[in-house]
Amino acid sequence: MKLIVSSIRLSLVLMVVCGLLYNLVVTGIAQAVMPHQADGSLVYDENQNVIGSELIGQHFVDPKYFQSRVSSIGYNGAGSGSGNYAPSHPDLLARVQKSLESWKKENPDVPVSRLPIDLITNSGSGLDPHISPEAAEAQIPRISKLTGISAEKLQELVKDHTAARELGFLGEPVVLVLQLNLALAELTK
Repeated sequence: MKLIVSSIRLSLVLMVVCGLLYNLVVTGIAQAVMPHQADGSLVYDENQNVIGSELIGQHFVDPKYFQSRVSSIGYNGAGSGSGNYAPSHPDLLARVQKSLESWKKENPDVPVSRLPIDLITNSGSGLDPHISPEAAEAQIPRISKLTGISAEKLQELVKDHTAARELGFLGEPVVLVLQLNLALAELTK
């Protein structure tokens, strides 16, 4: 009986320490040290309405905006994942073919041979919010034609919204698509 009471007492103490106190301490530190990231890296409009997150890809329907990577989960931030298909899987081939046809229709001035792979393939999470600088540059002719903004100005905008490698050597430079499209929207007002 003594062993059972001790086991229950230890279990309750560990539940409070590990399940409650630890989470409160870690959340408190995150809120104090990096509140923007701890709250989901949300982006707000001028009326303080949430328009997205810096961490989750968005679907931009209007062709006058830069397009994000393809999402295998419909840009639904409630979950993440990918179909994890082999390159020869018929569903993957059909989706890539559909992406290629869409690209040709929306970007007749840019040959498929100049199409960066990240515009027709999805990431492992299906939610990556960034594209390569090459993917953004490939979209400039379409956006320039639809908005009337010069290609040079759009290239400057892409450059201004490109994040360098982490710590100068980790990863690749990426274009922050949501922020880029917000800046583009400001220019087209």
